[in-house]
Amino acid sequence: MSFETVNPKLGLIGTGGRGTELLKNFLGADVQVKAICDIVAEKAKNAQSLVEKAGQTSPELYTESDHAYERLVAREDLDLVVIATPWRWHVPMAIASMKHGKHVATEVPAATTIEECWQLVDTAEQTRRHCIMLENCCYGENETLILAMVQAGLFGDLLYGEAAYLHDLREEMFSNKGEGLWRRTVHTERDGNLYPTHGLGPVANYMGINRGDRFDYLVSMSTPAKGLAEYRAKHVPPGDPKWQEHYIDGDMNMSLIKTANGLMINLQHDVSNPHPYSRINCIAGTKGIFRDYPPRIYFDGQPGREEYDSIEPYKAQYENALWKKQGEIARKIGGHGGMDFIECYRLAECMRRGLEPDMDVYDAAAWSAPGPLSQDSLKAGSGPVKVPDFTRGKWKVRSRSPIASIQG
Repeated sequence: MSFETVNPKLGLIGTGGRGTELLKNFLGADVQVKAICDIVAEKAKNAQSLVEKAGQTSPELYTESDHAYERLVAREDLDLVVIATPWRWHVPMAIASMKHGKHVATEVPAATTIEECWQLVDTAEQTRRHCIMLENCCYGENETLILAMVQAGLFGDLLYGEAAYLHDLREEMFSNKGEGLWRRTVHTERDGNLYPTHGLGPVANYMGINRGDRFDYLVSMSTPAKGLAEYRAKHVPPGDPKWQEHYIDGDMNMSLIKTANGLMINLQHDVSNPHPYSRINCIAGTKGIFRDYPPRIYFDGQPGREEYDSIEPYKAQYENALWKKQGEIARKIGGHGGMDFIECYRLAECMRRGLEPDMDVYDAAAWSAPGPLSQDSLKAGSGPVKVPDFTRGKWKVRSRSPIASIQG
C-alpha cells in the first residue's frame, strides 16, 4: 500500500505549540493545507494566518467543540490528517480519519494502551490507510548517520542499545497553559514510562525492529515519585488546586526490552527532575559502540587506545541524503535542530512519489507499547510481560528501515 497523490492536501487537528511547528514545516515542504481544527479559536486563526502568509488559500476552520474534528476528517479533499493534540485524543482521531479514507500522521505516543495499539493496527489494515507516528527523532542528523553505518555493518553484529527521554519538564508541566493543562495529570494516573518513543524509535530502527527482529518481552522498575511534589512545594502557592494532586509516576523509570533475536534495550524516562536533555541514543555491537549526548564513537582497533572519537569523519560517506540536500533549509525552518523539517519533507515526498512511508502503523504500535507494558510489569512486581507481535509474523520478512537508503 503506497501513497497516490502528487499534490498532498492536509488537514491539521491541534494548533498549540507542537501543531503550529508542524504546520510551519509542512508549509515549508509545499504541502497544501485545506482545513484546521482546534477548540481554541484564537489558535486556529493564528494557524490560518500562517497558511495565508505562505501564499495558500485560507483553510477552513473547525473550532466549535471537542468533536469538531469529525467534520474535518469527513471532507472529501484531504489526503492526510495530522494530529497534534493531547495524547488521549490520538487514537479516536486517527481511527475516525482512516475510516473516512484519510492517511494519518499522529504525534507521539500514537497510543497509550495495548488495546489502542491494536485498534490502530486493525483499522489501518481494514481501511488500507497509512497510520504514521511522527517520531521526528528518527530523522535526526546523528540518528540517520548512525543508521546508515549500522546497515553498512560497521558495528558488526548488534548486541544492545540504550534509549531515553530525559527532559526537565517541571516548569512546562506546572504552567497554566499549553501542555501544563493536561500533561501533569497523567502523572497522577499511571506509573511507568509515559513517553517512550523519542529514544526508542531510532534504536528500534538500528536493530531492525519489525524488520527482521521484534520486541519480545519487557521488565520495568520505577523510583519513588518525588520530583513534581518537591517542585510544587517551591513554586505553587497555597490554595492552588494543584495541591490536591497526588503524583504516582516514578521519577525515573527503567525498562529492559529483550528482542526475539536476543538483543537488549535499556529504556529510560525522567521528566520530573533537573537533568540535561538526553535521549542517550546508544547502539553497540561486536565491532564498536556509538553514544550520543555528546556524540562519540569507538571502533575496535581505532587509534587512541580506549578513547572515544568524533563522528565527523564518517559524515562524508554516511551522511543521509536528506541532510545533504535539505540540511541548510531544515536548520532554518525546522525545530529540534532541523529534524522536524526533514521528517515532514520526507513524508510529503513519499506521498508525491507514491512510496511507502518510512514508518508505519506497526512501528507506531510497537514503539508506543512499552508505555502501557511498563505499567503492567510494575504491577506484577517488575515481572516480565510479553510484547504483542503487531505485525502478525510479518516482521520476519519485512525490509529494513528505508531511511538509510534514501536517495537525494
